[in-house]
Amino acid sequence: MIFWIALILTIVICSPFVVGILLSAPTYDGPVSDHFNGKTFINPKGIKSQGFSGVIKWMRERTKGKWVERKGIMPGPRPLPRYDGGVRITFVNHSTFLIQVDGINILTDPVWSKRVSPFTFAGPKRMRPPGINFEDLPKIDLVLLSHNHYDHLDITTLKRIHDKYNPQYIVPLGVSAYLRRKKIDLVRELDWWQTTSFGTNFTIEAVPAQHFSGRGTLDRDKTLWCGYAIHGNHGNIYFAGDTGYNPDTFKEIGERTKPTIAIIPIGAYKPEWFMSPIHCSPDEAVEIFKDLGSPQAIASHFGTFPLADDGADDPTEGIRNAMKLKGVPEDRFLILKEGFAKDF
Repeated sequence: MIFWIALILTIVICSPFVVGILLSAPTYDGPVSDHFNGKTFINPKGIKSQGFSGVIKWMRERTKGKWVERKGIMPGPRPLPRYDGGVRITFVNHSTFLIQVDGINILTDPVWSKRVSPFTFAGPKRMRPPGINFEDLPKIDLVLLSHNHYDHLDITTLKRIHDKYNPQYIVPLGVSAYLRRKKIDLVRELDWWQTTSFGTNFTIEAVPAQHFSGRGTLDRDKTLWCGYAIHGNHGNIYFAGDTGYNPDTFKEIGERTKPTIAIIPIGAYKPEWFMSPIHCSPDEAVEIFKDLGSPQAIASHFGTFPLADDGADDPTEGIRNAMKLKGVPEDRFLILKEGFAKDF
């Protein structure tokens, strides 16, 4: 009897560690650089996310903001099959945007799942439906993935996109091995400041971000994270992905990529003592916008999944207040309605 009790306790205690090991993604193996030490990737200026003790403190002291699940919201209209009259951007949800430019259809960090989690029964739950029905998507040519966290690399959605459209995927260093394990083969990897062409219309450039990576317990920071600059005939579109703030990084991105439109995250920032190395606050999002020197910004990473302690409305209220305090007109930093296109 004692044996069986001990066995059960051992299984209960060890199960989370075993699951974490099984969930870990393949890791990058490549040459040492100024942001890769041979084993793990490093943020600009060496900034680190909180360790295990910080996670425990946050979980113990959490004060969660208000979220209410919003059901029955109608999606936006079916997008145009193609758009080549400039830049058309449709906010789908969270960090998912449909970017239509130069006759090419691009998705960023696409998520249509009900949870951003390795499990269908647990993890951050969708609190509002996507702004576009998946079935209404036009043919997707290109998918940009900023890193491998579950709210940005949703493998269930990627498989649906692959099966229906088989687009080109562009990912940071190390992420392609995970996709290929899932039978998604049309993948190109980029390091920070590397570029790749797409057709004859434009190039995609990977740029630094301040974040981290990992899907399990053995792959922390063992694949890269990044933002992207899309250089095309109608200007340069910057997609930040997920990032904390430091001024040097974004001033350099602005100087080197000359963005005309910048998609910048504003949510999952509370408590700031814990989140600030990896997620910018609304106030910092406005600073990023100013550092970039872009004439136009669009808010991302809010309103869909409760990932931190900010409530559903805190990011949008915060960005409006930050713009007022910093003298930025509201039409310069847009909060797009899910499912509706904006032309630039």
